[in-house]
Amino acid sequence: MSNPDPALLTMIANFPSKTGKPLDEWVKLAKASGLAKHGEIVKLLKSDHGMGHGYANIVAIQTLKGDVTAPSPAAGDVESKWFEGEKAAIRPIYDTVMAAVAKLGNDVELAPKQTYMSVRRSKQFACVHPSTKSRLDLGLQLKGVAPSGRLEMAGSWNAMVSHRVKLESARDFDAKVRGWLKQAYDAAGR
Repeated sequence: MSNPDPALLTMIANFPSKTGKPLDEWVKLAKASGLAKHGEIVKLLKSDHGMGHGYANIVAIQTLKGDVTAPSPAAGDVESKWFEGEKAAIRPIYDTVMAAVAKLGNDVELAPKQTYMSVRRSKQFACVHPSTKSRLDLGLQLKGVAPSGRLEMAGSWNAMVSHRVKLESARDFDAKVRGWLKQAYDAAGR
């Protein structure tokens, strides 16, 4: 087994509070449905049980493959490439941000791209981008919010978000930044 992804472990621990049941009970339910395709299981859990995509994805992986502690190959391969070489030093910042993302709600969807993680609800509200060997950028969709201090306009950095916060250590992801992330999450649900 590879090293478990901290954000994934947080989501697994949060299954009872976010979905009403522990992971193993959802897996039993999915197996009892008789569905054999990943997408079918995800659809069932989302439509019939109101589960968010991220949590439904974990249940489907556990049901079909039996190992969710190792990230799925597609996401894991992409993420591991982001932190190769000199960028390995910023992985703790990423893990801190992603643990907070996992706590936002059971409707959060993660969509790894080639160079960053897209964070969605009904639409993208954030992105987490390992920008340099010493900095992680958190993009936020905060329409109508004036830039202030560390919350700067995204400009041409990423057209999918309106603002950016530069994080050079896990300490930079403080209560104020967590508040902006929560505000972006809340706005994406409207």
